[in-house]
Parts: sequence; structure tokens; C-alpha cells
Amino acid sequence: MKTLKSIVLGLALLVVCSVAKANTYTDGDNLTKNYAINTYIDAMTHGKVKGLKDVLDQDVKFTMMRGKQVLNFSKDEMLESLNDVKNTEQDCTTTTSVVESNEAMAVVKVDMQFEGFLRTNMVTVTNTGKGWKITNVYSVFK
Repeated sequence: MKTLKSIVLGLALLVVCSVAKANTYTDGDNLTKNYAINTYIDAMTHGKVKGLKDVLDQDVKFTMMRGKQVLNFSKDEMLESLNDVKNTEQDCTTTTSVVESNEAMAVVKVDMQFEGFLRTNMVTVTNTGKGWKITNVYSVFK
């Protein structure tokens, strides 16, 4: 009987600990401005693509200016490209500064300083009503 009580008590403790630790998010709860920007930076500089798909709006537009050539990419094209270099650490120093921020949107400048060139990303995040999502990224190489 003592053994049965110990087993039941142990199972009850296990269930209580599991339920107490469960993270429940309603749609968009964890999609803050900072989370969206940090997820983007982690993907671009550290190759950590987990969560990136969630912070990119379905209609996100990626534009890169290389010299005089303008390149445009869709969400699927960027995700495919980043998955190809998954877990690849970029040899750069990354800095951010907020250009504009209000309740509806924010524009954040993300500079990635490599040896010999600078990649500047102007990242627009928008409050979609279902959390903050990246809607536009404009990159220039200098």
C-alpha cells in the first residue's frame, strides 16, 4: 500500500510540474517587435532560422541593391536561401538602431560590418493584429 501511495504521489507531482511549465500562447502573443527583429538578426548572422518563418509576413518583400542592380525575393525564396546556410556563423559585427517606431510599425536599421564591406538592412516590422511581423527588408551593400 505504501508503494502504491508513493507511485500515485510521484505521478501527481509529474503531472503538476508538466502543466505548470507548459507555455501557452494565444495567436501572436510572442510576436513582439523585439522578438521579430532578434529572430531576423539570429537568422542572418548566426544561421538560426528557428522562428523566422513565424515573424515573416506572408507578403514580405526582400529587396537587395547590389551596385546598380536591384534584386527582389519572396518569403519562400529567402527561407530556402537561409535554410541552405543554416547554422552558419557570419564573420561580422552587427549593430541595430531604431529609425522610427510607433504603435503600428517600426523601421530598424541593422548594419552587418564584414571585413571589406558593410551590409545595411532597413527592416520594417508591422503590428498585424496577430503580432508583429516583418513586412519589408531593404538591403544595400557598400
